[in-house]
Amino acid sequence: MINGKIVLITGATSGIGAETAKLLAARGAIPLLTGRNEHKLREIAAACSGRFGCYKLDVTDDAEVSKVIAQAAEDFGRIDVLLNNAGYGVFETFAEAPLERFADMMDTNYMGIVRCAKAVLPIMQKQGAGHIINVASMAGKLSTAKSSGYAATKHAVLGLTNAMRTELAPWGITVSAVNPGPIDTPFLSIADPDGTYADKVRGYMLKPMQVAEAIIRVIDRQSAEVDLPLSASIGIRIYGLFPRLADRIAGRWLNRK
Repeated sequence: MINGKIVLITGATSGIGAETAKLLAARGAIPLLTGRNEHKLREIAAACSGRFGCYKLDVTDDAEVSKVIAQAAEDFGRIDVLLNNAGYGVFETFAEAPLERFADMMDTNYMGIVRCAKAVLPIMQKQGAGHIINVASMAGKLSTAKSSGYAATKHAVLGLTNAMRTELAPWGITVSAVNPGPIDTPFLSIADPDGTYADKVRGYMLKPMQVAEAIIRVIDRQSAEVDLPLSASIGIRIYGLFPRLADRIAGRWLNRK
């Protein structure tokens, strides 16, 4: 049941986070929107029907994460779902990428999830129930050229998610992963500023609404994991069985960045 659930969303100022907030509100849930840009948060919140919350939050700030999540729980009485969606990527070769880029992406994409999950954990333990959803990526299962730093963060997110799922089950806490392929969101304006990659994959690029709808289903069904799109999921399974053969056959197609 979605109706009445209180869902805290990181990275809610655009893309997947914004669309999920709107869908949740339309289904009777109470989205708590968080992000670094308060003006954008208010714009998204204005499109949400019903009750909602807005909080400025930088997932790389330890103290702010702890304070904001505690405040949200106090304001709304509980947190039923944490949607860890905040993240970014930059597509560049391993040789050219500066060390700080690897560190910054890991701090946001991986440690941001760790911080938020750690902050919400005692709240959900006290409730005796909860759901943590980590937005990872197909890049967390299949790395390609020019995505070494980004893919590494998403591999880390999937490893974390799988361990958390087992550990937190005794407290009645469900842990899920959502792994989308390329999405038509502002993410690409940073990752792929000249649009080269976007042009090459536009034929099978996901829309933010498709991913948001998948997230709603994960909340509704308590699914452990979902891969998007299905065709990419099948391809990745084949790659896992025959990686060298797949590299020879599909290497040029996969490395489109």
